[in-house]
Amino acid sequence: MAKSGKRPPSKMPSVPEPPESLGKRLRVAREAAGLSQGQAAGQLGLHRPSVTESEAGNRRVSAEELSAYARVYGVSTSWLLGEDPVVLDPRLQIAARELSKLRPEDLSRVLHFLRVLGRGIGS
Repeated sequence: MAKSGKRPPSKMPSVPEPPESLGKRLRVAREAAGLSQGQAAGQLGLHRPSVTESEAGNRRVSAEELSAYARVYGVSTSWLLGEDPVVLDPRLQIAARELSKLRPEDLSRVLHFLRVLGRGIGS
């Protein structure tokens, strides 16, 4: 032990704790989706302060809103509720970072393209 009686800092890299509350999971999912609170609010049909308050745990989220959050963020409702652990593919984290750099109108175009691509051509 060091002379101060405190333990020296660990050299092990810290592993982030899984978010335990709905609000924290909403924030993590939004950030992983590469969306700002304003962009998320637009896609959810909510006002930005509603997203902010939901992430802070100061606003109740209805079942309909929970379903919409899951759809927009690309996660399951059970993950948002803390029932289903999800490990994000590192490629998705990189994609989210790159998407977060786009102008809002360009991000909207990319998201539209991804929705069309997800449905498949000719579907």
